[in-house]
Order: sequence, then C-alpha cells, then structure tokens
Amino acid sequence: MTPIASLLDPAHNLTLYLSSVLNLYVDQPDTPLRTTIQDQRQARLWFERGISLAVVETAFLLASLRRASRPRGVPPLPRIRSLAYFQPVIEELLDHPVSEGYLPYLRVQLRALVDQAEPDPAPPTALSGGAPR
Repeated sequence: MTPIASLLDPAHNLTLYLSSVLNLYVDQPDTPLRTTIQDQRQARLWFERGISLAVVETAFLLASLRRASRPRGVPPLPRIRSLAYFQPVIEELLDHPVSEGYLPYLRVQLRALVDQAEPDPAPPTALSGGAPR
C-alpha cells in the first residue's frame, strides 16, 4: 500500500477509524445519538489493538440482533449507554472468527428486523385528504 493510500485506510488512520466506529455505533438500534469521551477512548483502544472495522461492525450487528430477537413478553432491555457494551462480543469474535459472508448476512437480518419493527404510517385523516371514518 502506498503511503498516500494508507492515509485513506481506516486500519492505518486513527481519525478515519474513530469516525467509522463511532458512526456505526450511533447508527445501531438502542444506542445514543451522540458519543462520549469514553466511547472515543474505547474506539481508540480497539484501533491500538488492531481490531478491524469488519469485526467491530459484526459485533455491533450481532449484539443488536441478539437484543432484538428476545422473546415477546419479556421486559425490554435498557438502552445501550456505552460503546463498551460491545466489548464482550468483540472478544467472542476474536476467539471464534466468523466467515467473510457473515457480515452481509447480519446487515440484511438487522435491516429486516428494523423494518418489521417500524410502526405503520398513520391512517389517512380528513386533514390529510383521506376519507373520514
């Protein structure tokens, strides 16, 4: 890899890595809209350990799917408050790597769950041009 190309590679550029990890984090269900200094520190530790973005994203998706797949009727889990929530799943993936095709599979599965969970649009009303009921 040329020196210039390495500047654009998150694996070699701390700023890009942090930005990528933190954006992936806030895009997950049940995570905060903003990151904290502690989240930034956690992401920096992952960069320093050489944990790839693919492993991080896989951990995010896997943990989010596990949360979303809980049985009906059980009390909801509290919102995720820290990037550190995903650390055990990252360790699990480092101990037991998954195949390359697993990440796209997880993306599709989470998208399907999120789409299924989104409420139906509001029924038409007299004000929106729909027929009154």
